[in-house]
Amino acid sequence: MAAAVLAASAAVALSGSAVAAGQVGADPYPGGEWERVDPAAAGFDPAELARIAEDLKADDSNCLVVIRNGRLVADWYWNGTGPESAQEVWSATKSVSSTLVGIAQSERKLDIEDRASRYIPAWAGTPSADVTVKNLLSNDSGRHWTDWVDDAVRVFMARDRTAFAASQPQDVPPGEFWAYNNTAIQALDAVLHTATGDRPVDYAEKKLLDPLGMKRSNMTQDQAGNTNVFMGLQSTCRDMARFGYLFLRNGHWNGTQVVPEPWVSDATGKPSQDITTAYGYLWWLNRRRPVAGVDSPMTREESTRAPHTQLVPSAPQDMYWAMGLGGQTVQVDPGSDTVVVRLAPTNLDSPSPIPKTARIVTEALVQP
Repeated sequence: MAAAVLAASAAVALSGSAVAAGQVGADPYPGGEWERVDPAAAGFDPAELARIAEDLKADDSNCLVVIRNGRLVADWYWNGTGPESAQEVWSATKSVSSTLVGIAQSERKLDIEDRASRYIPAWAGTPSADVTVKNLLSNDSGRHWTDWVDDAVRVFMARDRTAFAASQPQDVPPGEFWAYNNTAIQALDAVLHTATGDRPVDYAEKKLLDPLGMKRSNMTQDQAGNTNVFMGLQSTCRDMARFGYLFLRNGHWNGTQVVPEPWVSDATGKPSQDITTAYGYLWWLNRRRPVAGVDSPMTREESTRAPHTQLVPSAPQDMYWAMGLGGQTVQVDPGSDTVVVRLAPTNLDSPSPIPKTARIVTEALVQP
């Protein structure tokens, strides 16, 4: 199970507020529960939607939730789960951790252009001194990395994961090499804790989970009491849909600006660095050009020769995802005003992000 540490992460961007025919009012928000709408009224082919759900069930999913225009279109639960079943979402946690950094920046407790050594004193005066918070968010920090399995297992097995992350050497200067570096991302725990004065587990509860009504969600801690920020969020399909919907609504939540609009745009609306276009601030993007992956790192030089493609060529370029090991997915599509969440058991077959939920938009949606 140690290797189960890794996974992919990513999903969100800017959105308009399209309202399906027959629905009243724009930008509704869920209270205790999501308001339901008939799939056909929401613009879906019900039969095609059901077929895709069956395919995802056969792919060993635990649950699938489809939201459009702020209403619950359909949901399914398998493997003995239900609407209240919480589970590990693996690297989809990364997108939540990124959001906490964005909130902290809006409160002027940090700036992502800051050197991380401001918050991790052990890096001062070392080759890691030039690593910025933005580098950690972008996965181009140049911190030690050999391969995705080694990286995942070693940080997962550490009793004090944050100290382990801080102790690793600097392989190359920041900005020269993109790698899906779980260990480097765990260093954001120290950044957030030092900058805000709160443990990220508490900061998340106060600033994000409670405001969104994610009542069955919580971040977890390692054996030393550090918050797990590269993985570790326990959540449900419906709660993760709230998180996706927050980004679909540009950080607004029922009259409150929970996350600054510029952060949503910066984190999900464009690549965070110039090596791979498939990555924002711990979110996966569908932008076309060179695409690196969990098990396919890339240097800047390699990027210049890499083919131009997308994570999902059939899907819109502004679609984005929070993703985790085993196919955990929060999918946000601004153009169709949809959020799709799929959670599944842990599966080590493939570390690469392949968001199979894109079919909900590309095949089942008949009224874009």
